[in-house]
Amino acid sequence: MGTNDQKRSLPHGLRLVALAGAAALTLTATLATPLDPAPRQARAADDGKKVLTVAVAQSVDSLSPFLAVRLLSTSIHRLMYEYLTNYDPKDNHAIPGLATKWEPSPDKLTWTYTIRSNSAWSDGQQATAQDAAWTFNKMMTDTGAATANGSYVGNFEKVSAPSPTKLVIELKKPQATMAALDVPIVPKHVWEKVSDFSEFNNDKSFPVVGNGPFVLSGYKADSYVRLKANKTFWRGSPKFDELVFRYYKDQDAAVSALRKGEVSFVAGSPSLTPAQAESLKGADDIQVNDAPGRRFYALATNPGAKAKNGEKFGDGHPSLLDQRVRNALFRAVDREAIIDKVFRGHAVEGEGYIPPRFQDYFWKPSADQKLAYDPAEAARLLDRAGYKKNGDGKRVGKDGKPITYRVLCHATDPNDKAVGKYLQEWWGELGIGVRLNCLDNVTDPWLAGKYDLAFDGWSVNPDPDFVLSIHTCGALPATPEETGATDNFICDKKYDELYARQLTEYDPAKRADIVKQMESRLYDLGYMNVMAYPNAVEAFRTDQIKSITTMPAKAGNIYGQDGYWSWWSAVPADSDGSSDNASSTGVVVGVVAGVVVLAGLGAFAAMRRRATAEERE
Repeated sequence: MGTNDQKRSLPHGLRLVALAGAAALTLTATLATPLDPAPRQARAADDGKKVLTVAVAQSVDSLSPFLAVRLLSTSIHRLMYEYLTNYDPKDNHAIPGLATKWEPSPDKLTWTYTIRSNSAWSDGQQATAQDAAWTFNKMMTDTGAATANGSYVGNFEKVSAPSPTKLVIELKKPQATMAALDVPIVPKHVWEKVSDFSEFNNDKSFPVVGNGPFVLSGYKADSYVRLKANKTFWRGSPKFDELVFRYYKDQDAAVSALRKGEVSFVAGSPSLTPAQAESLKGADDIQVNDAPGRRFYALATNPGAKAKNGEKFGDGHPSLLDQRVRNALFRAVDREAIIDKVFRGHAVEGEGYIPPRFQDYFWKPSADQKLAYDPAEAARLLDRAGYKKNGDGKRVGKDGKPITYRVLCHATDPNDKAVGKYLQEWWGELGIGVRLNCLDNVTDPWLAGKYDLAFDGWSVNPDPDFVLSIHTCGALPATPEETGATDNFICDKKYDELYARQLTEYDPAKRADIVKQMESRLYDLGYMNVMAYPNAVEAFRTDQIKSITTMPAKAGNIYGQDGYWSWWSAVPADSDGSSDNASSTGVVVGVVAGVVVLAGLGAFAAMRRRATAEERE
């Protein structure tokens, strides 16, 4: 979430702090900012503080851990708050976080967590099991608080804290994700004062009380997010004094800023393009990190948007309700060409829903099942479905009108635009028109179901439960006016049955087999057509950071990790001592002023932004 969506039902007026576009974590660099009108090179702050700046291409949707779903936002929350457990940066297995150990009862319906006694909130109060119990109970009883992570507690019967160091969670039925509850634990004494969790964005009073490696110390919409090192963090204080995320809507400008030393790290949108990465290779004091990613890149098809109450809405093209049409479209997508010509080899051809980085859950179709590139077969499928060409060579719908599909794409993602042009060519040969609708904010039309297809993708966690849950019927919005946890309005009974089975299966091999059956079902339905698994392509300045941990340790990414390891472990290049925290295989990020500046963003979005593609953890 990694970040998380879950059963959520939000008022349509939900306010989100959306740092629109793409958020870049960056300290005050050579660009002028509202807080620093004088441009200058990235460097240590005037007061001697060491500041790490990261340029990103995504905005913050909310600073409330109960609302945030975007990758940048949830990454910030991993820095601010501890979770019960964490993931080992070497191999992703569950390790202690706020909880030092956890154990189930023989029937696996009661889980007991031992809460560490050496974690304190940044205001000096002790972090206890009562904070964790309150966090979960609030999510169980308040739909607003369940917005981002409610799927994790839907099976909880009761949560209690018999003592400051003992947390007990009682379940309705066994739940295999109890060592992977990706939920930020918040301080009860602060959050119990919040009256409306669906509206509170946690962005008005600073510093924000937390117990993670960094403390959120400042924020201005469309301008910056600033965090300072938590000197009392139980695992040890970060080596950088401040961390700043800076937004660049223009990714080329972010790359230019890296060259000039104005920022220390560039994450891309969500990765650098091959051309940008190639241009940086060999540059002085810059290193490119190109590693297998945790994301998939897909085409989502509107299945006919509807709410839990059965009410339909939106205006998806009716032809896409026919599975033959959906499969025909994917058979007319040359995935090898996308890998070679768009990603230029910095990706792996897409097959199943979960990337090959997670080998236990990775699935690919059999030879007979695979929707291989075959334009002739695509044409035959369309003919059999009744969508034949007219005298002008255009496929016509049941209404007799030529078919033109509207494809939502992210204006900040050059890959969307490049693949979109190929779709216009490939589907055009089938007699189908394609109109790209590239927007800074794809959220509004997506939530309203006003699209035919859309570029989609998610970052997958070591435990895939969350990305599986967003395609269940339970994730649909309660009504058309509300916001659900659904990614693409998919609701399939067979898929739901498999989802329920995997959630209660504790045997790893058996659970993995069920998950693969779910991926097979999604593949056959044709609503989520995975085209590629992009690499994590990032760049950083080696003259600003001595070392930083990648995840996994071998061939891993830096930005968007399942934990706080990269930014917590980063060691400044001018540091005299070596870091006990940094991985020997780590990479470097740089020092720069102390504010996350979000350059050139538009005004706040008044409506909650949907997390799509790079926006999700």
